[in-house]
Amino acid sequence: MNTLAHSGGPGPWVLLFPLVWAAVVIGIVTLLRRTVWRGLRGPWGAARTPGAVPAESSPIALLGRRFAAGEIDEEEYWRRLSVLDEQFGRAAGSGKA
Repeated sequence: MNTLAHSGGPGPWVLLFPLVWAAVVIGIVTLLRRTVWRGLRGPWGAARTPGAVPAESSPIALLGRRFAAGEIDEEEYWRRLSVLDEQFGRAAGSGKA
C-alpha cells in the first residue's frame, strides 16, 4: 500500500496552508477594523458627515445632560439656558437680535 505521503507527495502539510492564509486574512481584517475603519464610522456604525459637529458637544446639550443627571437644579438650568440660547440658539443663527 503506497500512500501519497510516503511516496514524496505533499503529505498532510497541504491542509495547513489554507488555514494559514485564512488566519492571515482574518488578522488583516481585524487590524483594519480596529484602527482605520473605526475612524470612518460613528459610535453606532453610522457614517460620519465631514465637518458635522456632534450634538453632544453642543453647550445646550451639555447643559441638558447636567440637568438630567441632577448636577444642577431647575432654576439654574433655565437661567443658563436663557444665556446660552442668546449665543447658540435660534436667535443667533437667524441673524435676529
